[in-house]
Order: sequence, then structure tokens, then C-alpha cells
Amino acid sequence: MVASVPRQTYPVAEMNEVIPTMEESLDNMVRSIETSHSARSMVLSKSLNVARIRCIGDPDAVMLETWESWLLAMQVSSAVFAAAVTDQPTVTCKIRQEERQLEATGPQFYLNAGTWIDAFLLALICREPARLDMLARVPETLLRDCGGVMDEYIYAWVEALRSFWLRRDDVGQHLVRAVDLTAPEHVRIMDTETMSKLNYPPMMMFYRYLRNDTAGFNEALNDALRWHKEYWTADEDRTENITGAVAVAPLAIACLAKANGIPIEVESGYLPTALLDFSWRGEFDA
Repeated sequence: MVASVPRQTYPVAEMNEVIPTMEESLDNMVRSIETSHSARSMVLSKSLNVARIRCIGDPDAVMLETWESWLLAMQVSSAVFAAAVTDQPTVTCKIRQEERQLEATGPQFYLNAGTWIDAFLLALICREPARLDMLARVPETLLRDCGGVMDEYIYAWVEALRSFWLRRDDVGQHLVRAVDLTAPEHVRIMDTETMSKLNYPPMMMFYRYLRNDTAGFNEALNDALRWHKEYWTADEDRTENITGAVAVAPLAIACLAKANGIPIEVESGYLPTALLDFSWRGEFDA
């Protein structure tokens, strides 16, 4: 039996009206991404927000423009890390079907562990193994040298995902540590609600995936989407916040599971069908 987690209702017409303005701003940032650090920082959040808001009017992501927006978010999030780890003055990255020369940077304030996880999840959604290879080789020292302070669980979560992709045998060790470090006594920065409803559930999905546990995976996916909805409908401001329109982390882990033979038995507006099914396979040279 397929479970269902309906998405909250958004003011679709109002959201669609702001897309052209957001796209224009995003275009300006993309044009400056080769040399501007501020543009690179802003384009990360802006590109993902454009992808999310397009899914409000196109919840199944069946429109070409919606897929292009997710592809762009993936491209720019990977590109900024490629520029950070290159040992050359510039690195060539494809962004919107154009080869762009990004100046090398090394560590930057926007290249933290949270940004890395977003980039990795987007590459999973877009099924981009080459970019996943690159991201998996970003050293932890670069993430820690960004100048910010983050809870330790996130570095263990990064290591679990990195070890998984590189086929190392310590995936479980890092994942268990990440889960342990989400306990309240270990968390100093992230609030308990965000941790328990948004950050912890994808780890449990990943655990069930590693065990090839179809029933357990779908139960964990259903829980993750229910908690995502609880979080993003807790008050009026959250309910209208476009950040909640797509459950990005659960979607990414579900894409990974489906690509490797685990049937997805949960339907939800938080999981755009065309992204989950990779319906745009082969349409673009990403």
C-alpha cells in the first residue's frame, strides 16, 4: 500500500508572479560567478530557491523550466567547490550549457559543511556521478576552514556520505557517530526542532538504504516527510516559506534508493515525481 503525505497549500499565482524577478536576479549572479565571491555566495541560495518556487506551481516537476532550475542549482553548487579544490588558477565548469572559467578560491565562508551537503544532495537528485566524485574528495579541512562554527554531527554526516560514495568500509562508523552527535547533549548551535524534524530523518533513511531494507526505508521516508510537513506548517510564516516546498534531503536519498532498486512506496508533493523518477534523463549534457 502506497502512503501519502500531502504538501501544504501555497498561493500559486502569487508565487508564479515573482519567478521572473528571481530569475533576472539569478541570471545576473550567474554572469558574475567566474570572478565574484559575493556572486558565488548568493547564487547558492538563490538558485535553490528558484528551483523550489518553480515546484510550487509545478509540484511534479514535469515542466522543462523546472528541471533546468534544479540542474542549475546542482551545477553552481558543485562549481564553487571545484573552484575551491583546484590546484590551477581557474577551473572549467559547465553552467547553463556554457563552459565557464571560475577563478580558484581555496576556503571561503560559504564553503561550509552545510553547503557541501546541499551540493552532494543536488548531485544525487540529478544523478551526476562525476560531480559526486569531485565532492567526495573535498577535504574536511576545507569545510572547517570556512571561518564558521557548526555542530560536530554535520562533519560526521559529511564523512558518512563521502565514505559511501568512495566505497570505503567505514560508512557505518561515520553514520553511527553522526546519529549519536545529534543528541541534545552534543548539539550547541542547531535547535532541537530543526534537528529532530529536518536533519535527523535523512540519516535514518540512509541507514535503511544501506541495509537494503525496503519496508524500513519507506517507513523512514514517510516519517521524514511527515516531520518535514510538521516543521513547515508549524506557523503561518513557515507555511508560506518556499524552503519547505520540496523535502530536498529525503528526495535525494529516495533518488539514491530508487536508482539502486528500492521501490518508493510513498507519494508526496514534497517529492516531485519527475525528479524522483529522473524523467529528464538524457535531455541535457549536464
